[in-house]
Amino acid sequence: MERTTCLVVGGGPAGMVLGLLLARGGVEVTVLEKHGDFLRDFRGDTVHASTLTLMDELGLGPAFEQVPHQDVDKLEALLDGGAKATIADLSRLPGPNKRIAMVPQWDFLDLLADAARLEPAFSLRMNTEVTAITKSGNRVTGVKYRDRVDGHEGEIAADLVVAADGRSSILRAAVELPVHSFGAPMDVWWFRLPRKETDDLKGGAGRFSAGSAMVLIPRGDYFQCAFLIRKGTDEALRAEGVEKFRQRVVTLVPWLADRVDHISSIDDCKLLDVKLDRLRRWHVDGLLCIGDAAHAMSPVGGVGINLAVQDAVAAATLLAKPLREGRVTSATLAKVRGRRLFPTLVIQTVQRVIHRLFLGRKLGSTETVSRTSVPLPLKIAQKLPFLQAVPAYVIAIGPRPEHAPEFARRAPRVITRS
Repeated sequence: MERTTCLVVGGGPAGMVLGLLLARGGVEVTVLEKHGDFLRDFRGDTVHASTLTLMDELGLGPAFEQVPHQDVDKLEALLDGGAKATIADLSRLPGPNKRIAMVPQWDFLDLLADAARLEPAFSLRMNTEVTAITKSGNRVTGVKYRDRVDGHEGEIAADLVVAADGRSSILRAAVELPVHSFGAPMDVWWFRLPRKETDDLKGGAGRFSAGSAMVLIPRGDYFQCAFLIRKGTDEALRAEGVEKFRQRVVTLVPWLADRVDHISSIDDCKLLDVKLDRLRRWHVDGLLCIGDAAHAMSPVGGVGINLAVQDAVAAATLLAKPLREGRVTSATLAKVRGRRLFPTLVIQTVQRVIHRLFLGRKLGSTETVSRTSVPLPLKIAQKLPFLQAVPAYVIAIGPRPEHAPEFARRAPRVITRS
């Protein structure tokens, strides 16, 4: 039977950051990713200011700057008549990174993988799908897996298994950890529309009206678009057909009329089933959940990846030494939740308030569109611009940002892509 010290299941941002940091801390770590590459469309593509700071601390800042990306330094609301109001001004953030970088997630993950491969203690196994956990009594001792290329099946034993495999985590389901689900009033349709140099929209922007809401995220020569729909209406809206949906988009954002035909089929809209939940306990003996496996976040604010990365940093900081010494206990694992629970509670509470008091009411309206009334806090923020730093900090940095442990820090360098 194969064996490693720490087995990380899931090669997303949380899993790759954890693998890199633990390997730099001298821990033998293996990351399992069920796909053959990182190429997945409409995944979260935001690298927030706190993660950019982490890249600098890890010596990966120069390598990151070589990855094609677009910087967002402002989040705006689109108002009637083409007017805009600033929701968050990231130029007011503390520290050197006053932006959110929009990077294809596969490029970001490739960068982390290339850096991790330089560490002798690191191993990345692609096309390796976990099918079950293994246990000795009540303790998780490893996993069973299937190679998706040749069908080979095997087992890997580990001192610690980390579930970083997302909101549909097979490991989380296998150990039946208790979960608190909060529900959500909406789902999201993701699609793309061309972006023109003449578009007066440099940062991310949202348009909210009665019965409709949409977010535009600039991505080079296209916008990544998130159209919010009421929870459970996906099938009915698809039955209306693509032309009806094009009309909805243009009614909401009229200046998109000259490109909305690029939505050639309703199948161009990919559904995100929005969930908001949190495990009551993040671990059992021998297994720890982090990121979306521990707390599925709403897309509001686009903060899910940022929280997942910070979970990984906290876990590496707390667990590297116990893993090296072979003394990881349930009490040790509980410290990770203890450290990360506060920021998770804060962000999820903010998201729940926005769901209930704003998005739920907007999307629940039977009107197709109406003149947008500007919320009072947004009006005040336009008159007192320094207040725009508050949502900027919550979104781009977040409560209790984590920093790279000393053992993982390196001098700046450019990583040669494999």
